Amino acid sequence: MNNRYNTRGSRGRACTNYQTPHGGSRDAPRGTPRDAPRGGQVRGTPRDAPRGGQGRGRGREAYNRDEYGFRGMGNKEEIPHDLKEINWASYQLSSHVKVFYSEHPRVASRPQTEVDEFRKANEMTVSQGCPKPILEFTEAGWDQNVMRVIKKNGFMKPTPIQAQGWPIALSGGDMVGIAQTGSGKTLGFALPGLHHIKAQASLQRGDGPIALCMCPTRELAQQVMTVCEEFANSMRFRSVCLYGGSSKSAQCRALDEGVEFAIATPGRLIDLLNTGKLNLRRCTYLVLDEADRMLDMGFEPQIRAVISQIRPDRQTLMWSATWPVEVQTLAKDFLTNPIQINIGSERLSANHKIKQVVEVTEDFEKFDKLKVLLQKISAQVATVRR
Repeated sequence: MNNRYNTRGSRGRACTNYQTPHGGSRDAPRGTPRDAPRGGQVRGTPRDAPRGGQGRGRGREAYNRDEYGFRGMGNKEEIPHDLKEINWASYQLSSHVKVFYSEHPRVASRPQTEVDEFRKANEMTVSQGCPKPILEFTEAGWDQNVMRVIKKNGFMKPTPIQAQGWPIALSGGDMVGIAQTGSGKTLGFALPGLHHIKAQASLQRGDGPIALCMCPTRELAQQVMTVCEEFANSMRFRSVCLYGGSSKSAQCRALDEGVEFAIATPGRLIDLLNTGKLNLRRCTYLVLDEADRMLDMGFEPQIRAVISQIRPDRQTLMWSATWPVEVQTLAKDFLTNPIQINIGSERLSANHKIKQVVEVTEDFEKFDKLKVLLQKISAQVATVRR
């Protein structure tokens, strides 16, 4: 054996020849650094190469990485699509039901002083024309299947945003809800949305969803889906979560089978609309969840493009943690005489219900600290479930 190359290749033969007919390093010994030269030109961009150079995708012309970002499309305003605004005047739109709220006798007889005390206790301000809040689940008139799921989950009373938001949403009007994350707003729009779906004609082959919720991130979309799915299943409605980073074919199959409720991120929604895998001609209930965050992430062009594909006589609900000028402009453009609910301050602030703990440790202590923390969290979760 040649002592100079005292390492064996993957097939058990001595690595006495590093050069392959293609100029590569087929029999290079294991452990060779990735950035070591191997006799041939390395395909792709080296890991330590500057990211401002030219890139080339498979079968595509070169693009400037400074313009699009390292992953090709860093700026969300650059996401291409061929969607054109629909001239709805040329369509004969089918009728749909939006108003199905009947005020419960207890709500109707509730004195205004009690209503004012409830709003003051929850730091709630409302615009003119806002109906009285619903203080008990039984006052909302939910489907029996929905009530079973509510009892199963141990919900005792509606949260403030649900109590005040449900009467507005069930009345068929547009609304703006401003509340902190974790205030229960998901059920604030999900249950009225399912009630809205129930009042509409059944889906026909090729129809898109009746209700659509747009979320800024896939994590939030998945959270909304988790909350909605149990209630939707109880009413025998199909729901789907559409977001990037997962199988598009599985999502397309679900759409082909027909879904009443879709939760989606703007990027994947634009993609499916652009390729004709999804249409929104049946959509009459639209939710913009965390609108301020979507605008912060640069999704305004996608939001406007998607809304242009939805019939103008829809019902629109916008939810936000803050009320900046950009969100106000979006509301003016797409909502009709909305009733606004504000719980707490309109300014962006940390959620005081969340306890934040910071520990400064040495590097060698991190693993042990993390292990102890996870054990503590696991024990707390187990206690809550009991």
